[in-house]
Amino acid sequence: MSRNKCCSYPAGGVNPMATDGDGQMTRRAFCNGAMLTSAVVVLLANDARSQKQAPGETLLAYPPQKIEGAAELIAGSYIYFDYPKPGDGAVLIHTTEGQYLAFSRKCAHFGCTVDYDKSRRCLVCPCHRGVYDSRNGSVVFGPPPRPLDQIVLQIRAGGEVWAVGKHLGGDTNV
Repeated sequence: MSRNKCCSYPAGGVNPMATDGDGQMTRRAFCNGAMLTSAVVVLLANDARSQKQAPGETLLAYPPQKIEGAAELIAGSYIYFDYPKPGDGAVLIHTTEGQYLAFSRKCAHFGCTVDYDKSRRCLVCPCHRGVYDSRNGSVVFGPPPRPLDQIVLQIRAGGEVWAVGKHLGGDTNV
């Protein structure tokens, strides 16, 4: 195929489907197509991964579990409990406004156990001084890279409080 032939591509442009004289795709056209396809696949994979890992968009459902002692908890108090299984620490906070909120006690930084500081109304990690907002689990101070996981609650007859799932990353749009 002669390079002097006129084509409909812009000046200096390359035909992405160029063929040699036998109708076979040229090596350059094949490599350009392979690189373009690879770039698109990488971009789509990164986009899908970032959407999948967006904080709070993942709801994990677990068997419902009654939180013992929650119905008797006075406003401004808290209790620790295990959820979704024994050994998975969580804290239930009964706010002064009368709302129930619950979060995992596992710090998002290195997994240390966070404690509720009643006087400051926040959750504190003693390992690296991380501080979380007790209203939504978001990071207020320190090295934690993301909010605490929020426990999804259900208030049932008689004022019983039940844990029914978990939002990863502290999403409060329940």
